Amino acid sequence: MTKPLIGILSALLTVWLVTACKGIYRPEVQQGNVVTQEMIDQLKIGMSRRQVRSILGTPLIEDPFHQDRWDYFYFHLSRNKGSERRILSVFFKDDALVEIRGDIAPSTVETEKET
Repeated sequence: MTKPLIGILSALLTVWLVTACKGIYRPEVQQGNVVTQEMIDQLKIGMSRRQVRSILGTPLIEDPFHQDRWDYFYFHLSRNKGSERRILSVFFKDDALVEIRGDIAPSTVETEKET
């Protein structure tokens, strides 16, 4: 009588463990700077560093060896949608924005500084 009872309990425990593993919680992971298309579209060539920082926020990387370049990285790992990665670099010359490069392109960027 005890052996069948142990077998049944063992089978129930196995089924419970297998089904419990499928319900493991995986948190969404978001790292870096969130940079949207609307933020990029606000950038204009000739803007100061202060103006760019007010739009995009503090860059994730400010390299002391390349002080005229700011890099914004964004990574998002979703349970349902997979992963998303964005990279944006902005370049300055004499405290003025001269170039924007990255995965998100500006809709329209002025090519000359407004005077």
